Amino acid sequence: MPKITAEQFNDLMAEEMPWAVEAGMRADAIGKDTATVRLPFDDSMLRPGGTVSGPTMMALADATMYAVVLGAIGIVKLAVTTSFNINFLHRPSPDDLMAEGRLLKVGKRLAVVEVTLHSDGHDEPVAHATGTYSIPPEGSAVS
Repeated sequence: MPKITAEQFNDLMAEEMPWAVEAGMRADAIGKDTATVRLPFDDSMLRPGGTVSGPTMMALADATMYAVVLGAIGIVKLAVTTSFNINFLHRPSPDDLMAEGRLLKVGKRLAVVEVTLHSDGHDEPVAHATGTYSIPPEGSAVS
């Protein structure tokens, strides 16, 4: 069982990540070591050339990593990204962006996550990201 539900994560985003909520980001599901987060398509996401901007995809991937990590460790607001890498694979179609995250490893202080992004309704990945989150020592977390 995950230590946080999708609804709890959505509530946390509303409190701590209002930019994500304003963009329409929403966790669809959080499972054991997984999370699926959706970002509804909007023309404001486009960069010159008519494709979804890299920063938009990066923000979705990082928020998904956070959902995966909190699903594994519970609500630890001070868990933070310490490294992030993304490969842009294909041009996204003008549809919602879907991010599917998976926990690769969690320890006492670090969690490693991967995220695959795709346009809703399409199986072809548009980006693949990996990242590491730092988990603060017990007693230093803000709840």
